[in-house]
Amino acid sequence: MIPAVSIDAALAALTDHWSPKVVARVNDQYVKVAKLKGEFVWHRHDDEDELFQLIRGRLRIQFEDGSETLLSPGELCVIPRGVMHRPVADEECAVLLIETVTTKHTGDVETPMTRSIAEQLA
Repeated sequence: MIPAVSIDAALAALTDHWSPKVVARVNDQYVKVAKLKGEFVWHRHDDEDELFQLIRGRLRIQFEDGSETLLSPGELCVIPRGVMHRPVADEECAVLLIETVTTKHTGDVETPMTRSIAEQLA
């Protein structure tokens, strides 16, 4: 039998903000969940697109040109490879992410917020 994945249960198990956890794999993509609150780091993924789907709350994604996208529950946004961006959650929100298995959490930047793939799989 192929088990179902409860997104709600996976989110409920998270204790840290900005620390995504892998809940599934589809071909060469990881499906991750995360709780976000506050400002993340400015970063880009040079070789991979990144998908954010908002589950709960609101999420702003800022771009280096000064524009931003506001996500409400049920909406998603695909950040094209190479685009500098910064997610900002004024209040806690919950997201589902789809990223290539090689995608680094903070892209081209290494910070104390960076989580390795090993940490995301744990």
